[in-house]
Amino acid sequence: MEPVLIVLIVLVVLALFALIRTIQVIPQGSAAIVERFGRYTRTLNAGLNIVVPFVDTIRNRIDLREQVVPFPPQPVITQDNLVVNIDTVIYYQVTDARAATYEVASFIQAIEQLTVTTLRNIIGSMDLESTLTSREVINAGLRGVLDEATGRWGIRVNRVELKAIEPPTSIQDSMEKQMRAERDKRAAVLNAEGARQAAILRAEGEKQAAVLSAEGEAQAAVLRADGEAAAIRTVFEAIHEGDADQKLLAYQYLQTLPELAKGDANKLWIIPSEVGDALKGLGGAFGGLTGAGAPGGGSPATVAGPPDLTKPAADATVPRPVGSANGPRPLDTDDSGATRPRTNPTREYPQIDPE
Repeated sequence: MEPVLIVLIVLVVLALFALIRTIQVIPQGSAAIVERFGRYTRTLNAGLNIVVPFVDTIRNRIDLREQVVPFPPQPVITQDNLVVNIDTVIYYQVTDARAATYEVASFIQAIEQLTVTTLRNIIGSMDLESTLTSREVINAGLRGVLDEATGRWGIRVNRVELKAIEPPTSIQDSMEKQMRAERDKRAAVLNAEGARQAAILRAEGEKQAAVLSAEGEAQAAVLRADGEAAAIRTVFEAIHEGDADQKLLAYQYLQTLPELAKGDANKLWIIPSEVGDALKGLGGAFGGLTGAGAPGGGSPATVAGPPDLTKPAADATVPRPVGSANGPRPLDTDDSGATRPRTNPTREYPQIDPE
């Protein structure tokens, strides 16, 4: 019984092992290469798959998802004989698991070496400045060459990116100095343009201010002249509407004479010659009072009228311009017609007899 039990146990173990080898579960996004006696048979896709145990073997499991592979920096010589280090990143995807397994021994190493050689060919035909500013052109060239070469390997290159381009240290210092000089130049140009614009705006502002000030002064002068003209017109119309006679005008004229003597700096006053005409007018006004009759029917009262101030008289004092303290003193005329200094330089006016 014991040997039979041992044989049964061995058969059960072999059956379990064969069952495990028969059922193959492939995860999503993967594929498996099946060989039968060392020869390719089929490709297992995602899901549950059945193979012949001990006959079919799974050689390789391949990830069908997009892969990202960074490559180490590679020294590349530019057209102007400068050595730059370039880091590249490859985005690829396996489209044919059989070709990726049997067409190339290691497609990762093959892609890396192909990238290096293609990059050296592209950068060798460009100078340093074009290399630094033409990343899109380099990426497109690399992708075209790699996609064409890796197509028969069952690989599709989706993207190629240049992660870094590092020129030599001396070139970096020179580039920094050049960029600093360019920035300083632009700053100086911008400062000069700003100063120029500021000067232009300041000049335009001063010009507009001067024009506005002149226009304001002109308008003010016009308005001032209009006001003075209106005032003169109003006074003129008031005088004519009030029908002022010569006597009133002569009285107003004499009232303005004291205004000539106002002011502490006045030392000499010159009385206009029209004063005689004004005094004649006032004399005529006072002389008109003689024509009125006396009360009670008597003879009319005689009122002494003012003498003719335009001619010198024996008993009258001729008005003279009042001199200053340091100027000449006024003169009087005696009966013989000779002149003498006035003892009391005051003006004498005719008095009206109230009776």
